[in-house]
Amino acid sequence: MKKLIVISVTLVTFCMFFAGKNRPVHLFMAGDSTMALKPLYKNVWDSIAGDSISEAFPERGWGQLLPEFFNQNIVIEDYAQNGRSSRTFIEQGWWQKILDNVQAGDYVVIQFGHNDSAEDRPDRYTPPKQYVENLTRFVDEVKAKGATPIICTSVVRRRFDSKGVFQDSHGEYVELARQVAQDKNVLMIDMYEKSKELLIDLGKDQSASLFLHIEAGENKIFPQGKTDNTHFKETGARIMASLFVEGLKENNVKPLIKEIK
Repeated sequence: MKKLIVISVTLVTFCMFFAGKNRPVHLFMAGDSTMALKPLYKNVWDSIAGDSISEAFPERGWGQLLPEFFNQNIVIEDYAQNGRSSRTFIEQGWWQKILDNVQAGDYVVIQFGHNDSAEDRPDRYTPPKQYVENLTRFVDEVKAKGATPIICTSVVRRRFDSKGVFQDSHGEYVELARQVAQDKNVLMIDMYEKSKELLIDLGKDQSASLFLHIEAGENKIFPQGKTDNTHFKETGARIMASLFVEGLKENNVKPLIKEIK
């Protein structure tokens, strides 16, 4: 009987070991609306039908399209949230959700700056000093879990002057993110520079196709149309996700790039 118990315990331990080994690598996303999951449909009132109908929602976050680039050995866990800065992501408990789930060998992508830099929005604004402290905290806590942090600079907004010259809209926050990555010696993908080069290459007019530009009457969710130069249509989100994957290859992140489709 004693021998049987020993064998049973050994088998359970063996199975648990290999179950852990078979867990796919998880790629967690911590960030704002440009990265976040968006609903595929929303209900709107149709005056002709006299009822609520389901209408395709055209906005996508680039983290939402990232699973298209990986095989089943990589699981994307997108915790990015609309309107969050590094400060409110912590205060509202989203960062803790990631820490509760991340395991050794996983990766955590960190992209904040859009909302941190919004001085006119006290509900989300994060002063530069606190922004640096928050990114540093993210990096340290991910490392403490045995996982790997990847700092991403913010993707750009589509902003051109009357002459078609690209205009920055993030101030010092992009450089601060770069500096934290350098000081902490962690992976950094410069999404700002990559997306900036893309928009400049496409130009003022052609780059509009990447963003949430909706003509009046095109979509019942936006009956009067919409011009949004921050958030992406599906095509734009997919291209931004491809820039991130390009960055993984440039940084030679072998555990991830070997699982790219």
